[in-house]
Amino acid sequence: MTFARRFFTALAVTLLIGSSAAQEKQSAPARSGGGTEPTYAAVSYGPHARNVMDVWIAPSGKPTPVLVSIHGGAFQNGAKSVGPGLRDLCLKSGISVVAISYRLSRDAIAPAAFHDSARAVQFLRHQAKEWNLDPARIAATGDSAGAGISLWLGLHDDLADPKHADPVLRQSTRLTCVATRVGQTSYDPRFIKQLFPDNPAYKAQWAEKFFGTKLDNLDTLPAEKYQLFEEVSPINHLTRDDPPVLQIYGVPVDSPVTDAIHHPRFGKVLKDKMDALGIPCGLVETVRASENVIFEFVRTNFTRLPAP
Repeated sequence: MTFARRFFTALAVTLLIGSSAAQEKQSAPARSGGGTEPTYAAVSYGPHARNVMDVWIAPSGKPTPVLVSIHGGAFQNGAKSVGPGLRDLCLKSGISVVAISYRLSRDAIAPAAFHDSARAVQFLRHQAKEWNLDPARIAATGDSAGAGISLWLGLHDDLADPKHADPVLRQSTRLTCVATRVGQTSYDPRFIKQLFPDNPAYKAQWAEKFFGTKLDNLDTLPAEKYQLFEEVSPINHLTRDDPPVLQIYGVPVDSPVTDAIHHPRFGKVLKDKMDALGIPCGLVETVRASENVIFEFVRTNFTRLPAP
């Protein structure tokens, strides 16, 4: 039995409660070590003003694995952040932590946020030797939009371009595992409308800004919009070689649809498909899971690093 499967078996019989709110550290002075302030603050990983990351390097004599935190905000707001509880658990166990910002819908429509986040992962691999990072062990986590981006990165084929003039873009975008909260496994309005037939979530204002088009009539859009719907939907990229996934929602799949875009039906569809392929996929429905759950999942998939 793999580490990931043992983790999910234990999770099924363990009550896990509590959660820490994400806090953001911006414009912090750079310093070495694993303290609260970033080792490197507001590092630019790309050409846009929002292409910045905060980096906490875990003290270690060996290259450290990395957890990348991707913020939510409906692609309309938010900035680089990571829950302090999760951050500190990681640092104490020798896992470095990175929080990134990306372009919002007002800056550029989809797939800009996804490509920015992919570049952030490539940038970390490019910096691996200088920052004492293990390029073979990078995971992603996020809530809501950050969860969707994390899933997209985990399931998408490698975006590395070995011959690109930019050395960052020669690096791999693949991940070791993905841990998400209240995430969307598809952004295709047609998929969302089918998943929630009595709910207008598929044509919400954030979605129209995200895609740069009105969504009242899904039958008369330009062909490139349908292609975009499919490209940015994580579930469309699922293949047998993809990494383990943990999805946390906190309410049952059969619960009333009061918040469609964060409903666990999204997670159930992906879990069913991953189960069919034999890829570990946890779905936490009925408890409010703490940052400890994400930490343990990531640590397990980084081959059982010592507990803090």
